[in-house]
Amino acid sequence: MTIRKEEEKDHKKVFQLIEEAFRNMEHSDHQEHFLVEKLRKSDAFIPELSLVAEDEQGEITGHILFTKIKIDNGPESYESLALAPVSVKPEFQNKGVGGKLILQGHAIARELGYSSIILIGHENYYPRFGYEKTSNFGISFPFDIPEENGMAIELTENGLKNKKGVVKYPKEFGID
Repeated sequence: MTIRKEEEKDHKKVFQLIEEAFRNMEHSDHQEHFLVEKLRKSDAFIPELSLVAEDEQGEITGHILFTKIKIDNGPESYESLALAPVSVKPEFQNKGVGGKLILQGHAIARELGYSSIILIGHENYYPRFGYEKTSNFGISFPFDIPEENGMAIELTENGLKNKKGVVKYPKEFGID
């Protein structure tokens, strides 16, 4: 399996992959593929952090996107990243594709100077990559979610130390 930066020629395949990956997901609004399209055109987009996984035949089996977000604390705000979404073709799920995308994304984000990532996800999946509850860092969301589903990781030592606040998503997420 190869992980590489997504290219413009991949967009149509990635759109279909994301739709397929979330089609039967219970906790989904089934709009993830449209969100990725909007985010690619936004100021929050970081081309180096839109990654695809390819199998030996060059077929795209997965995609991950990290975009810029803020942690807002009134007078101060701190830059972070959102991991949303990670998508794997159904027939390749539970084979390590998502995990490889996550770990490669962490490495690239660290190289680019980012110190943290925040996500909303499954409480039994993301902790294996070092994610813990955002509440441990004093970080909350602008909407109600179960506490165990809001997670963050420090990419650098103390990457979230004293960076308490509310996650502020880019307008493309449709969250005010």
